[in-house]
Amino acid sequence: MKKIITTFLTLLVFVSLSEASDGKKVFETYCWGCHHQTAVAFGPPFSEIASKRTAEEIHAMITDPASVSKVLGYKRNAMPAFTLTAEELKAITAYILSYKEVEKSNEKRNEKKETK
Repeated sequence: MKKIITTFLTLLVFVSLSEASDGKKVFETYCWGCHHQTAVAFGPPFSEIASKRTAEEIHAMITDPASVSKVLGYKRNAMPAFTLTAEELKAITAYILSYKEVEKSNEKRNEKKETK
């Protein structure tokens, strides 16, 4: 039983790393001109997006940003729509959401600085 669990966890980690790698490739192909992972560029950083949006909202913003921007109450939208495969969309969404923890770490670090 222990061997089965170990094998399952190993496969799970491998798949997660593979998706992150694929997500990074999608990021480098489509996103890096306007977004950075943790710093503000033309568009918000992935760490900010991940802290505010669900996977479904990220999917929608990538495929139909004009409509989603209106729903979210933005006055304008500068993001173009992208036509990605289902695999690319899943990979970039996982990659963006992986920065949610980075945002939390940065917030904790800032809180510690403020209390000193």
